Amino acid sequence: MTDKISLTGISGFGYHGVFDSEKRDGQTFLVDIEVTTNFDSAIKSDDVRDTVNYAELAGIAHVAITGKPVNLIEKLADQIARECLDISGIVSVSVTVHKPQAPIDVPFGNVSVTRTLP
Repeated sequence: MTDKISLTGISGFGYHGVFDSEKRDGQTFLVDIEVTTNFDSAIKSDDVRDTVNYAELAGIAHVAITGKPVNLIEKLADQIARECLDISGIVSVSVTVHKPQAPIDVPFGNVSVTRTLP
């Protein structure tokens, strides 16, 4: 059996991008995380220590968003996914990074990339 935990809209201000203006001015990034795990132990014990703590996942994403800048949101998504995958009990992870203020010269709603491991 595979169970899922999903977090959406984790927000932070970061300086990621390939353009000097992005590195200088920064912008808001949003992250969604979905992990697969198994709830059986947590259901039996009703104890957070027997499941994946979603606050820890949110913290990983927020630190990455607000931390050391990278050029590509693909790299940011991979960084977050790999760190989440190190948490005990996680079987797989999918991380979507949204860049709604990307420097695109036409009207758009959002741009995002998704990294899934393993």
